[in-house]
Amino acid sequence: MSIPPLIGDSKGVYRVHIVGHSGSGKSTLGKELASLLGVPYFGLDEFFWKPNWEQATADEFRAKLRAALAASPNGWVVDGNYSKKTQDIVVDPATDQIWLDPPVLLCLKRVLVRTFSRILRRTEPCSPGCYEGWKSFFSRDNIILYTLEYFWVVRRREGARFAATGVKEGADFSVRKMRRFGGWGGELRVWLAEVREMVRSR
Repeated sequence: MSIPPLIGDSKGVYRVHIVGHSGSGKSTLGKELASLLGVPYFGLDEFFWKPNWEQATADEFRAKLRAALAASPNGWVVDGNYSKKTQDIVVDPATDQIWLDPPVLLCLKRVLVRTFSRILRRTEPCSPGCYEGWKSFFSRDNIILYTLEYFWVVRRREGARFAATGVKEGADFSVRKMRRFGGWGGELRVWLAEVREMVRSR
């Protein structure tokens, strides 16, 4: 039996969780998948960050997220790496998990373009009221250094998760539900075409 592009549950409901590096394309893929499947899209940053970069408490974050997903019984697409905070809310209930793992140079290019666009107010911030500026861009904890520092952290963490939960033919899909897409985008484009065909043939 071949592995379908998305697994879903026994009722044909898809709950997709997308993880990956900064600049890996999580939000872009999340919105496209949600549109294809006809389900809501949720970016975890919007639940975690309040205006002016104030962090929500763990209880606030989890309560808002739980309510949003409970109101979406026909499926959802969620992007974000908050796995420890969302294990029981997102990670475990997800029918499919997608790990975006492009090269660090591609991630850096995307982060630079996105950051400049947000500084110039041409792109919406990651969460309402969380604006980026030149001061933060040139600070010691700027987004470029963050991307470089955590790129390898994310790759090690998700690599270990993929070894344990990567999709395999004939495996239990309730456990083996993670896919990895690396490279410069070709592999991901092929998979998206398969998802579109799956949706058309439903």
